[in-house]
Amino acid sequence: MLNELKNGRKVVGAKQTRRALGDGSAQRVYLAMDADPRVVEPVETMCRERGVPVERVERMKDLGSACGIAVGSAVAALLR
Repeated sequence: MLNELKNGRKVVGAKQTRRALGDGSAQRVYLAMDADPRVVEPVETMCRERGVPVERVERMKDLGSACGIAVGSAVAALLR
């Protein structure tokens, strides 16, 4: 699941992911289950409205690592 995120075009973070959802470039969104709900819930709502699949990742640390960053990430998106 995270391999395609490691190798593909992506954006990291809630703001960048919301932007990608808004312009239709997000193919799939990854949400960390241990992230603050105030961060991930608006992104999840946008995904539902736009029909973009959501994948859950157990820890922010795992998602950040898959994105190639040294810190955790609450949200990331795989781009088309």
